[in-house]
Amino acid sequence: MSGPTLHLAVEIDGDGAHPAAWRRAAHSPDQLLTPRRVAQIAAVAENAGFTLVTLDDGVLPPGVSPDPVGRIGAVERAAFLAASTSTIGIAPVVPVTYAEPFHVSSQLASLDHISAGRAGWVVREEERPEAARAWGRPVVADADARARESRDGVEVARALWDSWEDDAVIRSVATSRYLDRERLHYIDFTGETYAVKGPAIVPRPPQGQLVVLGRPDRVPAAQLDVALVEGLDLTAVATAAAAAGTPRVFAELEVALDTPDATATERITDLERHAPWTDRGRLRHTGPPDQLIALLGELSRHVDGVRLHPLVLDEDLPVLSRLVLPALSERRLVARPLPGTSLRSTLGLERPANRFATAAVQEEEAR
Repeated sequence: MSGPTLHLAVEIDGDGAHPAAWRRAAHSPDQLLTPRRVAQIAAVAENAGFTLVTLDDGVLPPGVSPDPVGRIGAVERAAFLAASTSTIGIAPVVPVTYAEPFHVSSQLASLDHISAGRAGWVVREEERPEAARAWGRPVVADADARARESRDGVEVARALWDSWEDDAVIRSVATSRYLDRERLHYIDFTGETYAVKGPAIVPRPPQGQLVVLGRPDRVPAAQLDVALVEGLDLTAVATAAAAAGTPRVFAELEVALDTPDATATERITDLERHAPWTDRGRLRHTGPPDQLIALLGELSRHVDGVRLHPLVLDEDLPVLSRLVLPALSERRLVARPLPGTSLRSTLGLERPANRFATAAVQEEEAR
């Protein structure tokens, strides 16, 4: 545990966690994919004091007709938010089941530069076979094979982020040199399905290594900064958190809150007329804000943070902003990110040393 502070993240993809959330949204469906919409939601989350926003993604469109089935890529949305926010962390979901890890690492490193060190990466798998056809790749149908692709993808990305030492860019006008080639390194990765030589085409990210979030049962704990753990009750979450083996642990929590216009139960019943709220094996809170505050207090004894999945963003996020986060702040359970602070620093994670620079120093000392 990092201390008494509970870090709160919120998933802001689409209109909410329920597949029919758009039916209760405060905007028309055609506004969902506009820059103004995603910027408004991120601004509410930042002003409320959330540590982090995440943006779900996948190569296939979400949902099925008649629900909205489109989304803009998470990395593109994250880059836009990086320029329109100042303190909140931004972590897109980027699967590497089929995507090229070299390109993923470049995109994420660029995002960290744009955000001045506020970027993260949520690692997830592409499970549907249709995703393989979209990429023009053979299907990775086996769960162990998908886990292998995630493991190798994270390993490659992390190595590429270190392939430029921090002082590789010298910008010497006198010698007409932009780079010190001695401080660029090949990573020489060879996995079961591909090889990557490197180095990267983007300088080392401001954080050194982006904050990597994922499920510890799908990505080795040693490759994660933050484990995302699930469980249907508090005991299950606590057990999963204790076994995670990562520097930080966030619990996944779906929330449907009572609002001034309707109770959580009434809102869910209204949406269930159109589609079911699928049970994903996550802890779920349905009810008044004060009970959520109490639940978060209990969770703070077991985890470092919680990622919230609101039923309907336009209805639940205002309640979270007005009632939940202020109450948690009064109890000193949460603290808003400070301006000019990296996501790693906000989470209490050290900036890692460059593996190649460290190896060179050790080699020199051994001589």
